[in-house]
Amino acid sequence: MTKFLLIVDYNPGAIDTPMTEWAPEEIKAHMDYYGALNDELRASGELVDLQALTGPELAKVVTSNGVNAPVVTDGPFVEFKEMLAGFQVVDVESEERAIEIAARVSQVPGPGGVPLEQPITVRRVMGDADFEELNPLG
Repeated sequence: MTKFLLIVDYNPGAIDTPMTEWAPEEIKAHMDYYGALNDELRASGELVDLQALTGPELAKVVTSNGVNAPVVTDGPFVEFKEMLAGFQVVDVESEERAIEIAARVSQVPGPGGVPLEQPITVRRVMGDADFEELNPLG
């Protein structure tokens, strides 16, 4: 089994209407879809973790040189659509299965039940062998 990170950002996909403008029943359908998909992935043993994050307006950027006090700022940030909104970690048999799950995340319903077609980034989680390969001293 291989772990993959499925990244959900604020890129709206095919629907650019902000969720704050959706009808309550559309938000419920959206969240229910995620809930059912995550329940299915838990039942299959493929879901390792998932988290939704607060909005970028609550984010902080921390930098430190290890000597002076850390510097904490409210930005600057990348474009809003590039900010991480949430993620799922899945442990699956193949990259193809991770892509299949990402496709299902992408088709979460938006206003009017129309699939969002939100881009989902799929990245393999590095394992011990990857780190051994990077370390020439073994």
